[in-house]
Amino acid sequence: MPGAVAEGTGSEGPSRAAEDTDVLVIGAGPVGLTLATALRRQLLRVRVVDRATGPNREARADVIFPRAGEALGALGVGETIRRHAYEMRSLNFYGDGRHLGCFTAGRFDSDYPYAMTIEQHDIELLLAEELSGLGVDVEWRTEATDVRQRDDHALTTLRLPTGVTEMARASWVVACDGRRSTVRTRLGIPFDGKRRVNMQVVQGNVVPAWPLRDRPGQGYIFLGPRCTVLAFPTPGQGYRVFCIRDDPEPDRTEPPTLGELRDLVADTAGIPLLRLGPTESGWLSRARFSDRIAAEFRRGRVLLAGDAAHAWAPVGGHGMNIGMLGAHNLAWKLAAVHHRQAGDALLDSYDIEQRALARAVIRDMRFNITEILLPEPLHRVRTAVLRAALPWSGFQRRVEWLMSDFGRNHRDSPLSRQEVRRIGRQCRAGDRIPDVYVTREAGAEPVRLHRLLGYDRWTLLLAVARAEPAVVRRLERVCADYLAAIDIVPIAAVDRSSARQLAGVHHVTLVRPDGYVGLVAPLDDVDALRDYLAAFLVPRDPGPDHAAR
Repeated sequence: MPGAVAEGTGSEGPSRAAEDTDVLVIGAGPVGLTLATALRRQLLRVRVVDRATGPNREARADVIFPRAGEALGALGVGETIRRHAYEMRSLNFYGDGRHLGCFTAGRFDSDYPYAMTIEQHDIELLLAEELSGLGVDVEWRTEATDVRQRDDHALTTLRLPTGVTEMARASWVVACDGRRSTVRTRLGIPFDGKRRVNMQVVQGNVVPAWPLRDRPGQGYIFLGPRCTVLAFPTPGQGYRVFCIRDDPEPDRTEPPTLGELRDLVADTAGIPLLRLGPTESGWLSRARFSDRIAAEFRRGRVLLAGDAAHAWAPVGGHGMNIGMLGAHNLAWKLAAVHHRQAGDALLDSYDIEQRALARAVIRDMRFNITEILLPEPLHRVRTAVLRAALPWSGFQRRVEWLMSDFGRNHRDSPLSRQEVRRIGRQCRAGDRIPDVYVTREAGAEPVRLHRLLGYDRWTLLLAVARAEPAVVRRLERVCADYLAAIDIVPIAAVDRSSARQLAGVHHVTLVRPDGYVGLVAPLDDVDALRDYLAAFLVPRDPGPDHAAR
């Protein structure tokens, strides 16, 4: 095995292959594979190890929400996943067996306007195939048992399939090794939080026989006192049925039987003659969860991502999605610092932004009225509220905005600077840049704004109407002083609705590689742009003052 050092030799000298690693990713779940793919898109040399014997075959998460779909699209794998998924276009709500209304999706401008249902192991397979095409294969049965840091690298102890121990050297280590992260434990980073009491999740992949319409892209939510059942069609697996219920027997840990799952669904949905058949996988699960966030997401050259950094009860189904968005957030920052295009402040912002995102999701999902457990009187109130609210387009729009993750922002991040007053629906620093249709010049074909962005560069947007040659040259001179790639892109909104979501024509908008707005400033205030870039990026000819910072 290349890079192996026999255990007990006391040697820390890595092999040539180990020296070629920029980032060691520990864990080949969806977050680790997303991160590795993003790092390769940034031209870093990546190694991925996992202690499992091979690819996961067990059903786990099964939905990708629109913002995570956009992130995967930016990494070149979004369309591949969409071809293997169902796009969820509608969701029918029932309370005590009575139809309350139908929720429809797809209101917001995006190349990925719908949630996609696809089993986690299929996501991992597709991501692994993409990564292999980029020259990186997962090293299975390779367990990280310890990590130590030096000034310019980290040394990770790996137990190889042969039983030999290797001291693997890499410039950076990112632990995506789950809730019981070995790396987090070895570093002594607390995993603060507590268990959700009186809540269990009983779920499985089944083929139902019921008097309901079975159609790809149409799901069901059944509400009852102290139990909510979600049923989503999943490619090749019938339905994923997900029951959030109370926990009268907390010591009961064995998987549910098909009969137990059937009874839960039948009672909550009000379908006494329901029959459930097993899928080919026959997967059934009973689980309980805690809400926990690591005290640090970065310690020197070691970072935590995914469930190693944060984990919570699967209410809302956002755990995998937030982990993927974290990987999308981290990779470009890590690459910029590694390539000496940015200072440490940029990488430190990953901890700040991802921690705030995790806390917000935990908070918001505690108030998810469709999935929280309610006693009979409050359940009746919820049923009445939903029956009245579902026909209202404003209610549906607000729910879709929350569930899509488009509204998740980094407004409180040190990377977000708003130098002008925001008017109406205009995006502001820290927001995801809206994916509205724009043109680059008069008479040109409209194009979605996100297609003008790039994960390998920053993008400075300004209005076509103000893009005189002298103005563009002035902006180019400022951007050219920095090593990071910055594109200057004049745009014009195609309609009033799109224009209202973008900054005004007298402003510039600096968009980060991950599609979030970093700076909104007056077009004529070049110093605001220069100060922002100087705070985070490395100039081409750093002087002594910058080096001191």
